[in-house]
Amino acid sequence: MLAHADSPPLSPARIGLAGAELLLDPSGAALWVEERLLVVADMHLEKGSAFARRGQMLPPFDTRETLDRLGRLVARHQPRTVVALGDSLHDRWAGERLDADARGRLRTLAAAVELIWIAGNHDPAPHDLGGRCAEMLSIGPLRFRHEPELDARAGEVCGHLHPAARVVVRGRGVRRRCFVTDGARLVLPAFGAFTGGLDVSAPAISGLFGPGAFDVHLLGEDRTFRLPAPRLGAP
Repeated sequence: MLAHADSPPLSPARIGLAGAELLLDPSGAALWVEERLLVVADMHLEKGSAFARRGQMLPPFDTRETLDRLGRLVARHQPRTVVALGDSLHDRWAGERLDADARGRLRTLAAAVELIWIAGNHDPAPHDLGGRCAEMLSIGPLRFRHEPELDARAGEVCGHLHPAARVVVRGRGVRRRCFVTDGARLVLPAFGAFTGGLDVSAPAISGLFGPGAFDVHLLGEDRTFRLPAPRLGAP
């Protein structure tokens, strides 16, 4: 994985989650410093090639860009473990479409850290990209899974929903990917280059927390911006 020595300094937000302390990186990844564990969600590798197979031509660089960003994160934070929270591959055949460079980079990462792939709804089957596959992962007070459980106990870290939020800045609406948390559950934004977002006001997200009972951390260029739900603009 390639790292860029000239990467700008970032200012991750610090939150508590079920007794654990996490850093929320502006890239959309979360870092559990005590465990040296880095977690990303919904990379959707090879989404561009999936669309191309259906005749919708997108630039074929999403996998490269996503892995570049992951490489910079690993170089910056030096994790011992990397957890990918499902939908890491865009579909069941995405692994076959990965080129030799992407496969090599993933296997290099798996040789350097403990790489754990959580099964998602797009990529439920095990694959041969290095690391190990699991349905979910429990470490101390935290449980890492792809889809949130409506009645989950405290400590759930999940993806799947691709949260995004809209705020009004100087009279203009700005929409950004974001983390969503109430201190008991954390939903990560999608990490993939070609992934969209679901507004946090949607019942699939807001229903996990209760009306206005959560904070979002919007992704900025070099920091995240914390806002309580009531301050968010309409979708």
